[in-house]
Amino acid sequence: MSNERSGLSRRSFLKGAGITALGAAAAGALAGCGNGYAVDAAAAPANARVGETGTPTWLGSAPEVPEADIAETLDVEVLVVGCRTGGLPAIISAAENGARVLGIDRVSKVANPREDIGAIDSALQKASFAEYPQFEIDKMEAVEDIVRYANGFINYDLVKLWANESGPMLDWITGIVERDGRMVMNFEGSIGTTGQGARDKAWATGHSPEKTALSKDDKSFSFGVSLMEYAQEKGAEFRWNTELVKCVQDSSGRVTGVIARDVNDRHYLRINASKGVILSTGGYGNNLEMMEARQPWNQALRIAAPGKGGNPTGDGIKAALWAGGQMDPIGAACTFNRACCKPDQTAGNGTVGEWFWFGEQPFMKVNLNGNRFCNESGPYDYMLHSAYMQPHHTYCDIWDANYAEQVRQMNEVGCCRLYPFDNGAPSNRTIESMASEFEKLIEAGYIQQADTMEELAEKLNIPVENTVKSWQRYNHLAEQGRDEDYNKEAYRLMKLDTPPFYGVRTGAWFLATLDGVMIDTDMHPVREDGTPVEGLYLTGDCSGGFFSVSYPNLFTGLACGRTMTFGRRAGMLAATGQA
Repeated sequence: MSNERSGLSRRSFLKGAGITALGAAAAGALAGCGNGYAVDAAAAPANARVGETGTPTWLGSAPEVPEADIAETLDVEVLVVGCRTGGLPAIISAAENGARVLGIDRVSKVANPREDIGAIDSALQKASFAEYPQFEIDKMEAVEDIVRYANGFINYDLVKLWANESGPMLDWITGIVERDGRMVMNFEGSIGTTGQGARDKAWATGHSPEKTALSKDDKSFSFGVSLMEYAQEKGAEFRWNTELVKCVQDSSGRVTGVIARDVNDRHYLRINASKGVILSTGGYGNNLEMMEARQPWNQALRIAAPGKGGNPTGDGIKAALWAGGQMDPIGAACTFNRACCKPDQTAGNGTVGEWFWFGEQPFMKVNLNGNRFCNESGPYDYMLHSAYMQPHHTYCDIWDANYAEQVRQMNEVGCCRLYPFDNGAPSNRTIESMASEFEKLIEAGYIQQADTMEELAEKLNIPVENTVKSWQRYNHLAEQGRDEDYNKEAYRLMKLDTPPFYGVRTGAWFLATLDGVMIDTDMHPVREDGTPVEGLYLTGDCSGGFFSVSYPNLFTGLACGRTMTFGRRAGMLAATGQA
């Protein structure tokens, strides 16, 4: 396939992939990246941590796989690559619409999809409006708020599509998971505290599946298993330990299938898909070369928390770009202030720390010079972006023995909430669970505990005088009920005056990258001239056009809801041939 037909000229690639900012050195290095991406069938398995498959350049050229190396051929109608948050709905939807469907994934068994699902006007939401009219959402107002978070780097029509189709998607998923009594879907009804000066609006969009008494003790059963079993009931098939190599196109540029590879014995296979290929392969958060190229600021904030998150390496993004798609203009990510490091560490540079769920509570936060530096209340990555502007891109959370009651007063929404939602739905974690989490992190040397603020500052390895001054100032502002420094809401501005005091160094936990290959409302990747790459559909974090700059976390479950909504739509469109 020529670069002319694909629409991925060297000029447009440098612009769309965000490489220009790397300067002449990076651009020069790109000149040779077309060499050596061919993958030898006898080569060692890919290094999944850094996304290496052959030469570790983040794009390179599509690999050449000799026909003689293809040991197996499969014929299906719809192929779905990636069987998780977007892939499972796509597989089910295609199967329900009569297609012969195969789902492949490089993992060995089904993984659990994300479980906070954002939607507007689900049946569960609508049923709550009589008692909680504040939960009702004006769709266009919601769309405009999402556009605001993205600073306009967004496809309005994709956001409108989510707003209009997410409710029916949620009802559909609810019917699937509740079909046999082993799960129930909860609507997480809360919009936080209103009318008291909050800068950012929260939206009651979250839904989460929960095991019932029939399955709560069955460790082999999960949300993912429920969806997979339903897909199999509808005739879909799955093949695990199978990774994507590239898409296959005919002379017109239509995608007709893929070349894949068995993860275990490394043989190649061709999978022909007469109706379409759907990529739901995730982003590129564990491809460190792509991260440094696309969003180095988030790498500088990042603390790796072992065992948390998936292992996305950008394979689907690269395959879609090789097929002719174009990349979002700006790197973006869903980052949570839920990771911590020890007092002699800072964020970035490969720092490995621990999971710190409590970090999103808006207590006093100071930089490594002991100075408060922003309004601690607001979207997760606003806090982290402010931290990027501080020394070593790291800050300290500080709280006291009254944290349980203060967290109740702070009244957070979404997955960080630690008390039941306003409508009684359970929170992801409970306030009661925090004490044991603190103890584990204290024993491991992360959280520091002290009887005085002077002692706490010393243990955190930050200047004592500045820290004490910041703390005294914070308590004064709380006492007067007005934050004259950073305008935090008065109801979240509470004195820290009851020992023991606690503190920890905090940075970003990385959930997912959010920039991807631009798509249209038919889920096709689009070329630079706006024409679709026929036969190929994208959903989830490998697709673009929906997020930029900041993740709108006050729309609980928005990323997951977008992915499931678009996965369902892609499956239907591919199976029926409507687009």
